[in-house]
Amino acid sequence: MIIKEIRGKKPQFGADCFFADTAVIIGDVEMGNQCSIWFNAILRGDVNYIRMADRVNVQDGAVIHGTYKKSPTNIGSNVSIAHNAIVHGCTIEDNVLIGMGSIVMDDCIVNSNTIIAAGAVVTTGTTVESGCIYAGVPAKKIKDISEELISGQIERIAQSYIKYAGWYK
Repeated sequence: MIIKEIRGKKPQFGADCFFADTAVIIGDVEMGNQCSIWFNAILRGDVNYIRMADRVNVQDGAVIHGTYKKSPTNIGSNVSIAHNAIVHGCTIEDNVLIGMGSIVMDDCIVNSNTIIAAGAVVTTGTTVESGCIYAGVPAKKIKDISEELISGQIERIAQSYIKYAGWYK
């Protein structure tokens, strides 16, 4: 694992976090409790800050970054950023699943209780409604999601990654 200070900023971590051997965390990154950063995931807080609340899992190959002097990245609690996703200079609120291979661009706001489908591209400046699934290129609302899907997918995956991290500690 690489944890690196840059421009006088060093990553800060909450309690009970897990970092895989090949995770890279650089610069102005702050995360809450029970976060996990998986294999080959990169959090680059070099040009702008990255803030993550509690129970955020950043899965294998995912990249989190921002835009210099313009767009930081803010991530709420109970968020899963799936394999090979890119989260760039945006705001992700609580209880969100960012699907595998999806991209969320600068100045987007992804509201709570939302799923961004695998492979979706949320284009610059988009505001994603709460309680919906967005899919496609560019990503558009495809349906509202039920309370059952919120607990069955979003919460289940976030809780599962806390358990998986425990296997490695």
